[in-house]
Amino acid sequence: MTIPAFRDQRELPDDDGYFSSLRTDNRPSWDNPSMPPWPQEQQPQYGQPYAQPDNFRRGEVTEPSMTDPTGWKAGTGVPVVDERPPGESTSGNRLLTVLLFFSGLATSVALWLFNTQAGSISNTATTMIAAGRVTGLIGGYLLFMQLLMMSRVSWLEEWVGSRDLLRWHRWLGTSLVTFVVAHIVFIVYGYALTAGTDVVEQGWTVITTFPEMISATIATGLLAFIALISIRAVRNVLNYELWHLIHLTSYGVLLLGYGHQIAAGNDMNGKFASVFWPALGCITIAALFWGRIVEPLWLNARHRFTVAEVVGEGANTFSIYIEGKRLDKLPVQAGQFMRWRFLTANGWWQSHPFSLSAAPNPKWLRLTVTIAGGHTRKLATMRPGTPIWAEGPFGTFTAERRTRRRALLIAGGSGIAPIRALLEDMPPDTIVIYRASRPDELVFRAELEELAEERDAWVRYIVGGRNDPGPRRLFTPDGLRGLVPDVNRRDVYLCGPPGLVNAAVDTLKQLDVPDSQLHLDPFEF
Repeated sequence: MTIPAFRDQRELPDDDGYFSSLRTDNRPSWDNPSMPPWPQEQQPQYGQPYAQPDNFRRGEVTEPSMTDPTGWKAGTGVPVVDERPPGESTSGNRLLTVLLFFSGLATSVALWLFNTQAGSISNTATTMIAAGRVTGLIGGYLLFMQLLMMSRVSWLEEWVGSRDLLRWHRWLGTSLVTFVVAHIVFIVYGYALTAGTDVVEQGWTVITTFPEMISATIATGLLAFIALISIRAVRNVLNYELWHLIHLTSYGVLLLGYGHQIAAGNDMNGKFASVFWPALGCITIAALFWGRIVEPLWLNARHRFTVAEVVGEGANTFSIYIEGKRLDKLPVQAGQFMRWRFLTANGWWQSHPFSLSAAPNPKWLRLTVTIAGGHTRKLATMRPGTPIWAEGPFGTFTAERRTRRRALLIAGGSGIAPIRALLEDMPPDTIVIYRASRPDELVFRAELEELAEERDAWVRYIVGGRNDPGPRRLFTPDGLRGLVPDVNRRDVYLCGPPGLVNAAVDTLKQLDVPDSQLHLDPFEF
């Protein structure tokens, strides 16, 4: 497909005949549909726009049918085949990463084993102290791994994938807090039994007399606070910027806690431990420095991103076109996301992850944003030339991860952004299912249908409230199989709100779609 300049796409009339460019000169506004369209003589001429949706035969709003064998009024006409492409799978990468993780964990526990004499555990007190030492070593190791997963180094993102890193990060976060609390309880109780004092008195003695305990206590408090705000119910109350800022204090946990580990850790005295533990710290700090500082500096110095244009797309949705130097050298793929910091007077300190909504090309990048708060609302008013600081790219939500020759792309809400970009890289007979509550929430409809024509793909819109017949039928085994008869022989890419993703995954598992064929990019912080 020939890539048009961003002006070719931004000047498209929407379904009502309105032009959606966010210009300042008598422009129609995406948040004020009552404004009339430009007069004919004022309509900008920037090349041939995408044709109107009704001109295409591969995209239509799909509704249930009582008579059609598929259960839907529009069948896909896609043959059922079972072919495998030379696709790339990360299952081997994940397995090796898991093996390396548990090898490091076993080595950390072995530091206690090598430093403990036989017969030294003889009563309850020594058992509690031994348990405290072991849980302390495990907690220290998990802290290193947590920060390593937060480092954003590109090789780790490519090797494992941001989704798995996020999932492991959450699981390890819960485990880290558990082991740190267990370490404190076991140690204090063990020393209280040895000294013949109560637990509270012994706890105060440990804090005030043991080396580096004040800093360790502060680190524990920070860790507990981070764990509290990471609970979904609490996190949903906080805005992203505040949550992210507080989360960054986990670096302080490492700095404050490391001194305690070295000064008070009896298991750090051995020759091997004196090399292994500092090496873990150096690897973690080097990864953080490289991923958080070096790579972003190089990326932005090389490409110098700026805002080219802000374009309205529909109800509460707009696109940001981005220009830069050497975009042909930018190692980003359709389906990936980057973290964008728009350097405006009131938004320079805020960074948000946005996926590309069109496959990258040497002239421009496009992000599509749904207004979800004050920050995203202000982004819609940015002027061309606004400088941008970016980090990434991140994610393995790409066509390279396919393991089958055909694909099913399922999008909901603003999840259509990476799905629309992915469609440019997908093989023939790809099916796109686009879920929306109202027809005016469908964005990129003309683009999707032109791509479907050119790539021999199919687009199915499921529109309505969650209790309407079509949406209610969609994520049932019969409903999904009716739309996609060979669903378990396709790679399935899912992007949308958590409710949609979870419902789709449950249905796909009932249809025996293997995990290796599921590619998820749910909305996360």
